[in-house]
Amino acid sequence: MKRPVEVMIVFGTRPEAIKLCPLVLALSERPEDFRTTVCVTGQHREMLDQVLDVFDVEPEEDLDVMTEGQSLDGLTARALARTSEALDRHQPDWVIVQGDTTTSFVAALAAFYKKIPVAHVEAGLRTHQRYSPFPEEMNRRLISSIAHLHFAATPRARDNLVAEGIRDSDVFTTGNTVIDALLWVRARIREENRRFPELEGIDFTKRIVLVTGHRRENFGGGITGICEALKRVADRNPSVEIVYPVHRNPNVVAPVHRVLGDVPNVKLLPPLPYQAFIQLMDRSYCIVTDSGGIQEEAPSLNKPLLVTRESTERQEGVDAGTAVLVGTDASRIEAELDSLLDDDDRYASFASASNPYGDGNASRRIVDALLDSSSGKAERPE
Repeated sequence: MKRPVEVMIVFGTRPEAIKLCPLVLALSERPEDFRTTVCVTGQHREMLDQVLDVFDVEPEEDLDVMTEGQSLDGLTARALARTSEALDRHQPDWVIVQGDTTTSFVAALAAFYKKIPVAHVEAGLRTHQRYSPFPEEMNRRLISSIAHLHFAATPRARDNLVAEGIRDSDVFTTGNTVIDALLWVRARIREENRRFPELEGIDFTKRIVLVTGHRRENFGGGITGICEALKRVADRNPSVEIVYPVHRNPNVVAPVHRVLGDVPNVKLLPPLPYQAFIQLMDRSYCIVTDSGGIQEEAPSLNKPLLVTRESTERQEGVDAGTAVLVGTDASRIEAELDSLLDDDDRYASFASASNPYGDGNASRRIVDALLDSSSGKAERPE
């Protein structure tokens, strides 16, 4: 009898967990084909654990790499050493990573050093700008150079990979697993009629503008510009409530509270549990964000999106009309947000645009492709 393929899935941040837990569940439905080990680095500690609880996923390995005030190079070195030790303990046939985090790059590099094939979920995103976003753009390019299999969410991402010389037969267009997670969690929330205490102070009789922001390239003047725009819009629109779950990074906390802390119809919240955040997105009027994952989730919920970045690796949403790039200039953000609040036709054109990121079945497609590719490929490459 053929032995199951040994797979190690490595992730460390909340977004990675959201996008890989559906794949963990899909692999667990095929025990005759796969034996799965979940390895977390703990790059995001508390927020990571919340997502694991939602999907009832328990890691076999927890590398606990976080230290207070850590540097990027320190995190990279520590994660590389501990991931390498985990690979020695489990000897997987495949290592699966997702996206473009430091954890993903380090896990791919550790697997390469041991000649273990790598499969990359959400492969092929590109801005073609080395430092935007930083360090994610280079992380994902380097992972693409290492990976054996590339699971692209969209045709555009697939085209990016093929243009870089990756064999067409090694690239699979699957949709994005974040949609799998979103639809699964939203269905559970609605079926159970869930209410979350973290959202109790929000006045949902008003139009809710949901805001998130955490990108390194926006630290300093960028975040200040975003907040100045939000303050002006809030001051002029008492029937609007701006809700901003604030990232814990001090580079985000300080300017956000300085500019928005005393505005009556702005709610500054701590980071929300994943399920509460999904419900907040679902009940929002529109969203302002620099997040990558939210650019994919918002169209599935028919929410217009303003992206506070100068460029995006998710151009599909902009092309489809679900999102617009607004950068961090306060006047531009203010004008675009005013347009969504005041122009019903423009709002409707955003909300009715088609979602280019998937249908909720990406994880099953990845499992099928991985099984097909594992036939005769599970041996270490020479």
